[in-house]
Amino acid sequence: MKSHLFCLTLLAVVSPNLLAAAPEKALHWAFVAPVRPAVPRLDPQWRAANPIDAFVHARLAKDQIRPSSEADRVTLIRRLSLDLTGLPPSIEAVDAFVQDRDPDAYERVVDQLLASPHYGERWGRWWLDSARYADSNGYSVDAQRSVWKYRDWVIHALNRDISFEQFTLWQLAGDLVETNSLPPRASALEPVIATGFHRNTQINQEGGIDPEQFRVESVMDRVNTTATVWLGITLGCAQCHDHKFDPFTQREYYQFYAFFNSTVEDGHGKGAPDGMLEIPDEMEGASDAAKQLVEAEADIERYLNTKGSELANWERSLTDEQKAKLENEVRKALGKPFAEMAAKQKRVVFAAFKPDDAEFKQRNTKLAQLERSQPKPVTTLVMRELPKPRETRVFTKGDFTRPAAAVTPGVPAILHSFVTRTNANRGDLARWLVDTNNPLTARVIVNRVWQQYFGRGLVQTENDFGAQGSAPTHPDLLDWLACEFMQPTIRQGDKPARWSLKHLHRLIVNSATYRQSSKARADLAVNDPENQLLARQNRLRLDAEIVRDVGLTASGLLSPSIGGPSVFPPQPDGVMNLGQSRREWKPSSGSDRYRRGMYTFFWRATPHPTLSVFDAADGFSTCTRRIRSNTPLQALTLLNDEAFHEFAEAFANRVLQSEIKSDTDRIDYAFRLCLARTPSSSERQRLMDLLKHDSAEANSPSAWTAVARVLLNLDETMTRE
Repeated sequence: MKSHLFCLTLLAVVSPNLLAAAPEKALHWAFVAPVRPAVPRLDPQWRAANPIDAFVHARLAKDQIRPSSEADRVTLIRRLSLDLTGLPPSIEAVDAFVQDRDPDAYERVVDQLLASPHYGERWGRWWLDSARYADSNGYSVDAQRSVWKYRDWVIHALNRDISFEQFTLWQLAGDLVETNSLPPRASALEPVIATGFHRNTQINQEGGIDPEQFRVESVMDRVNTTATVWLGITLGCAQCHDHKFDPFTQREYYQFYAFFNSTVEDGHGKGAPDGMLEIPDEMEGASDAAKQLVEAEADIERYLNTKGSELANWERSLTDEQKAKLENEVRKALGKPFAEMAAKQKRVVFAAFKPDDAEFKQRNTKLAQLERSQPKPVTTLVMRELPKPRETRVFTKGDFTRPAAAVTPGVPAILHSFVTRTNANRGDLARWLVDTNNPLTARVIVNRVWQQYFGRGLVQTENDFGAQGSAPTHPDLLDWLACEFMQPTIRQGDKPARWSLKHLHRLIVNSATYRQSSKARADLAVNDPENQLLARQNRLRLDAEIVRDVGLTASGLLSPSIGGPSVFPPQPDGVMNLGQSRREWKPSSGSDRYRRGMYTFFWRATPHPTLSVFDAADGFSTCTRRIRSNTPLQALTLLNDEAFHEFAEAFANRVLQSEIKSDTDRIDYAFRLCLARTPSSSERQRLMDLLKHDSAEANSPSAWTAVARVLLNLDETMTRE
């Protein structure tokens, strides 16, 4: 009895909410399904655009805090463009918006940006963080893998705004979806490719390991990732024992584990991974191989065309006996004027004439190799279910070598009920996650979207909605958004679909709350220093990939193509020597050199330094919120990294090659390419002083490169206001 009382006392201290709600089994606010709250009455003196503002203003009114005024139009369009597409607006787009005084001008810009194919890239990167996407296997070997088709699927799925229900079902169980249930225009391969979400787990290919140990670790990673991404709970804490704070038992952990325990082998140890899907009619590197072949053919043709007279003299010198000894192909070609010979005939004739010509041999060998090489089919890692399910048991203290009681697939009992059936599978789990009775999924997703726009979620602990997590700052707003996400009632253009992410984006960015100025206020420094009550917007440092994208856009180098294999922009020498295996990093050429940051090939063991220094997700585990650090290395990277120096030179050339002739107007033009706004008189003068200090010549590329380096390194350039 004393022990029981001690446990109750300890529980009350650690988690009073848990104890108070225990009799009703509503142990915590987040485990009760959201109910749409009434929208507070709007104060007519405050500008409002939709119900979001009513909830925010009602909370501000309690502390007698007024909201901030709306940001200026230049700031608004830059903010919108960066938030919805990850790219800064063009000068023409800024001017058009500033001059458009139609009351619907802002909403039209929102619709245009949501319709942009770059929307899928920007928000695709957000989701890929959760999916722990990378282009290599991880661990010490860190071999290359092919899963970029999954990345492209995410981009295109978000651009089409497929419902979050379908988005969930296909990623968790697309291989189990019946083809006759697919929506119009969806290919049978699409849901299977989507299952790459859970093939982003690491693969350990070291010799001497126990493959079963790492297979189990991959399954546990899938359990923990699913629970974090969709439910925002720390279910992984129940792997070795019952959860210390939340009502999740160890048995329930392994019931959840059972959903993922019957998939094909990942390929740990020396084995090759199963579940490799070959994409019909797509060849890896086919376009590159064809381009190289054309270039090699043209190169050898140019060389041989300089040898026509020598070949003609040689042919005239041949006796009939010598001709008879030549190969049949050579004899057939002889007698024709050299210019009329086919390319292959020129090669075989010259090979007979001067077989030891070093320049010819080099070109001919390269061409022959290209002709022999065959592009490989594009493949991608996908989930596959075994014909016969594996038995799942609870592991004593989480140790896979100590199996205990057998379990069948199931979910935490504290959440909404799960319809148990024989052989329940991942499809059943996915449907349970997006059931409107699920208390967590909609809340968790709208909170993560909100976090992207304001730097902090309505629940600050976006990965822990349990008893140890933060309480929501605006609980009614969170529940209203969750209900609106699942069952929309607000009309925005066409009738929005259920679980539409684009509907959620429109609601947030059209709100007066989002459109507020981010300027600091003296009263908020006292009353709400962390801006939890949302009386203003927050300035946010751009994500690593977007820092690169802004530089590419300003310089005019950006390649806007969507999707395709990952690419290799320049990086410092020696980076690839830092892992266990030394690998070559051959910088991409042509337009691939200037692709968006999200397409940079990501080695887990040796990630691209520019991505790391600006806090990109590491790909080892799910990342539901990136940190935003501020270090000297970031400034040094923007000044000295090879890629950014290349951007600066191209930026300078873009300014010099424009039709603008005066230096002051050029300064304004360059400034707007980076920041959208025009410089103040003092900013303009400082840049003019730098220009003159660097060179007395009027159109010095080096002087303008110096100006470009400064502009690309401005805090405001890499910040969303």
